[in-house]
Amino acid sequence: VYLVRYGALDWAPTLLTEKGIDLESAGWAYFAYEFAAIPGTLLCGWLSDKLFKGRRAILNIIYTLFAALFVFLYWKFGTTPTMAITFLICIGFFIYGPIMLLAVQAMDLVPKNAAGAAVGLIGFCTYLLGTAVFANTVLGFVVQHWGWDVNFGFVLGGCVMAIAFMAITIKAEKRRN
Repeated sequence: VYLVRYGALDWAPTLLTEKGIDLESAGWAYFAYEFAAIPGTLLCGWLSDKLFKGRRAILNIIYTLFAALFVFLYWKFGTTPTMAITFLICIGFFIYGPIMLLAVQAMDLVPKNAAGAAVGLIGFCTYLLGTAVFANTVLGFVVQHWGWDVNFGFVLGGCVMAIAFMAITIKAEKRRN
């Protein structure tokens, strides 16, 4: 999910200006993406507790599917400032819920005395691998050598991998409940 988060966010100004969108509008898109995280995360947390009764994996998968949809729409149809900002808002709305719920889910699934270590390990791996290695370094290399289409394929592949890993935890949640 961090690959998706930063793959869309960090490269937004570059991509948008290459599409002919002025830098000020690209900056607003960047802001809107981050701001959309607030209601998206709050709704995701509420839904996971009230509607899904603590079954976080299913909601993570749903949110990530929507994030993937909007990554695709951003890639193919984000050609005007309005459309690009709209799609970035939607990506931000949907990707931050799983980011938050992954830590909550880890705390739910491990013994209480290991909760801090589990969340710390997730945080370390997501920032190191998802952000520093893949979203920044690898995607930069991909864009430079193969272009934006391969980049978006890579980000969508990140969505698929995230969903696959989230699905693995469904059984553990069933045993816990």
